[in-house]
Amino acid sequence: MSHLSDWGYLSPVVVLRSVPRAGDVGLPADAELVRAARAGENWAAEALVRRHARAVNGLALRLLGRDGDVDDVVQDAFVGAFAALDRLQDPQSFAAWLSGILVRIVGKLIRRRRLLARLGMGRASLTIDLDALVAPTVPPDDALELRRLYALAERLPAAVRVPLLLQRVEGLSLDEIARLTGASLATVKRRVAQAESALRASFLRGDGR
Repeated sequence: MSHLSDWGYLSPVVVLRSVPRAGDVGLPADAELVRAARAGENWAAEALVRRHARAVNGLALRLLGRDGDVDDVVQDAFVGAFAALDRLQDPQSFAAWLSGILVRIVGKLIRRRRLLARLGMGRASLTIDLDALVAPTVPPDDALELRRLYALAERLPAAVRVPLLLQRVEGLSLDEIARLTGASLATVKRRVAQAESALRASFLRGDGR
């Protein structure tokens, strides 16, 4: 299966709309921007947002399967990253660190919504919007596989859903998934195996057609 992120058919929502979407031609490397942002240079923080907003928007959209919460989780990820910037050991790894923060926020959101659903409180829907993820130009076989994948993901708990999508959609290794989720490698292997077993059963049933 091709990786969703390679197909280029997502249209991520614009986050932090007060920040202009611009290229980063001529801007320093992430490490220099992080050091400047730590020193209180607002331009450096804005440059980090401009450089990474589109990527984390796309990641949030693919993990959530809908765009209704993307703005909130991405803004929360940036706020959390800048609040804890002094704890980033390798300033050049800002992108991976930010992605990890976002992945954990997404997991918390899914768990919270499901808890609210069980308690009959609040808006609990996390229905996946496949029209936001699968463009008409995607080959039919790939589109069907994606629909089946997301149909299953919609039913999975966050601890299993997120690693499955990170592996199947983002194409990440188990080690990378463990770093992003903050779980042990053994735990990630167990959760991915659980998801793959459910995925095989779902495909055999023809779910998501």
